[in-house]
Amino acid sequence: MANLKSLAKDTAIYGLSSIVGRFLNYLLVPLYTHYMPKDSGDYGISTNVYAYTALILVLLTFGMETTLFRFANDEKYKSDTVFSTAFATVGSLTAVFLVLIFAFISPISSTLGYAAHPDYLLMMAVVVALDAIQALPFSYLRYQKRAIRFASLKMLFIVLNIALNVIYFVMLGKTSVFYVFFINLLCTGLITFFFLPDMFRIKWQFDGRLLRQMLGYSWPILILGIAGILNQVADKIIFPLVYPDEADANVQLGIYGSCVKIAMIMAMITQAFRYAYEPIVFAKSKDADKTQYYASAMKYFIIFTLLAFLCVMGWMPVLQYIIGADYREGLGVVPIVMAAEIMMGVYFNLSFWYKLIDKTIYGAWFSLAGCAMLLAVNILFIPQYGYWACAWGGVAGYGTAMVLSYIVGQQKNPIPYPVKDIALYVILAGALFCLMQLSEGWPMIASLALNTLLILLFVAFIIKRDMPLASLPIIGKKFKKTK
Repeated sequence: MANLKSLAKDTAIYGLSSIVGRFLNYLLVPLYTHYMPKDSGDYGISTNVYAYTALILVLLTFGMETTLFRFANDEKYKSDTVFSTAFATVGSLTAVFLVLIFAFISPISSTLGYAAHPDYLLMMAVVVALDAIQALPFSYLRYQKRAIRFASLKMLFIVLNIALNVIYFVMLGKTSVFYVFFINLLCTGLITFFFLPDMFRIKWQFDGRLLRQMLGYSWPILILGIAGILNQVADKIIFPLVYPDEADANVQLGIYGSCVKIAMIMAMITQAFRYAYEPIVFAKSKDADKTQYYASAMKYFIIFTLLAFLCVMGWMPVLQYIIGADYREGLGVVPIVMAAEIMMGVYFNLSFWYKLIDKTIYGAWFSLAGCAMLLAVNILFIPQYGYWACAWGGVAGYGTAMVLSYIVGQQKNPIPYPVKDIALYVILAGALFCLMQLSEGWPMIASLALNTLLILLFVAFIIKRDMPLASLPIIGKKFKKTK
């Protein structure tokens, strides 16, 4: 019981820090899109460069974060030795990366379209290197169950980052993307400094034999990580490379990148569900009713995300003001990207069948198949359809991974998902979304009134069919008393 209480507490801290952190970072969207002119292409540059850094970070950490947990919990090894060996590996990869970047910055910046601004790439190269170096100490904090320190450092970075952005953009009038990267560099460097006391407490010892075992464990995780991150950022990397109008590419990417931020509300919801659900799944793995539990969890996850989808789309007349007026022409991609995020959440739920039977290689194959589909759609259709191809590429990629995981999973480890019930909710949500489009062009109050009524109809259907008031805690007791 004590272990479960500790798990619940740590999960809450990690989850809250991550979700609150993403929400606070979300506040930078209106700041950037209101202060960086659309035609400058600066927001598009930011979107593109951060996509590269996300991919490079996965490569530099080489799956060692998860590998650290695996071997540090093995009684055959000392945890400090495991950390030292993993850190030496990541540190070496990072050092080689920085040497190559600084040595070949001219051809690299020219190839990526930043010949006039190699400083952007140099700053972000240092940032991603520091992030890679920080990754293992952050993981070690989790291993040591130092959740408060973990969350505190994460929140310190975010608060400092937001504060400096407000100072530079609002108070000093520095509206160039240069300052976005510069502020990130300052904040990341500061957080790295805070890890120095922890590093001095480590008993450093490198173990070559252990490293070979760790690399054997980490490379499949690296493949899965590459496929996963490409599904998230490949469109933003590919776009400037294949869009026919080179001068307009960053402008269009900025429009897409800003509008996608509204759809990321769904990603935050999915992450919140993941933090709450993932520990329970493994805890329930030996229970007799586990398959029914997993089936019900999938159903309610989809119901909840469909409700969130309707809320976002219904209140788009208000939410659109999150981004600057010049960027709102791309708001049509929001429902498409949100649909892709729902598919990603479903894929995450489906992924437990192979995790529970130690067949994670299936996850790598499914993710790679989805990534291949996403890349194909983007490369083939961006030249003609622009960022609309990026949005539909996400649907194609996550949809492919989701369908493959479901089909194979039902053969390898079948779970009786209520497909008919889920389909009913999807059809209903789709119909209500279509009805919401009737209010386009109406006065805001009238549009919100209609859309809110449609959302309440969906809620009423949920209560009537799957969540009767009498079954709910607290509310149920009051409901029974009134009858």
